[in-house]
Formats: sequence, C-alpha cells, structure tokens
Amino acid sequence: MRNEIGQYLSRLWRYGLVLSHRRDIADDLVQATCVRALERAAQFTLGSRMDRWLFSILHSIWLNEVRARHIRQGQGFVDADDLAGEENGEDTIWANEVMQRVNRLPEAQRNALFLVYVEELSYREAAEVLGVPIGTIMSRLAAARLQLANDSVLQPHIPQSKGERS
Repeated sequence: MRNEIGQYLSRLWRYGLVLSHRRDIADDLVQATCVRALERAAQFTLGSRMDRWLFSILHSIWLNEVRARHIRQGQGFVDADDLAGEENGEDTIWANEVMQRVNRLPEAQRNALFLVYVEELSYREAAEVLGVPIGTIMSRLAAARLQLANDSVLQPHIPQSKGERS
C-alpha cells in the first residue's frame, strides 16, 4: 500500500491545490490523505482504482476539516502567477486568465472540471469521488463550460466597426 500511494502523490497534491488554492494546505491534505489511507488500508477493495479511492479520501478530509476552518478565516485563493509554472509571455497571460476564470467558478463546478478534464476520471468515477449522482457531474460540467465559454476574457477580442458601436 505504501509503495502504491507514492505514485499518486503529485496528482493528490494537484487536487489539493485545486481545492484549497494554497500550496501549504495542499501539502497538509496530501499528508492527511496518506495517513488515513494507511490507517484504513483494509477498506480498499483490491481490483478497484486506488487513485479514485485516494481522491475520495482527500475530498472528504477537505469537506470535513480544512474547508470550514480556512473559509471562516478568509483564506483560499492563490495568485494565478503561482499556478502558471514555467510559461512565458502570452502563454503566461493566457494561463493566468484561464486560471482566474476557473477559480471564479463555483467550487462544485471547479471540482468536477478538475476531476474529469485534468485527472481524466470518467463521469461515474468523478460522481463517486464527490458523492453525487452522475447527472449532477454532467450538469456541473455543462454549467462550467457555458460559464467559461461566455466569459468575454476567454473569447478572442474582435474589434467592432464604427457602425456597430453605439
């Protein structure tokens, strides 16, 4: 179990960062997830996907412990610059704009978006991780896509002709 958990640490940390928007809290979430997984190793069903099980544990810890404490303290956002990585120039600006818009989505939509599009979980797997029906995942993703598509910053700027301006 210990050896297998190690291969998921970076993915767990990334999900912790998506949830908390803070590197230090993501570290704590991963540590707590690993401890809980080792303590409850007997609950893991052989043949099932360990990543899904670990994401569920991390999500549960976030909901039960970390989120309430940090939201009350007014914490929870990270600068988009910290998330952009090694990119330069226009790529960095674009990545920052995308991350700012994604971070403004409601938490439920942001979590579904991350699990399905970044972690590549199926709708059913994401639903199990978040403890919601599969239709809820589909609805959250549709709403998130619509919100991002309608966001004028993410759409290319097309100058209006003089006749179109009022």
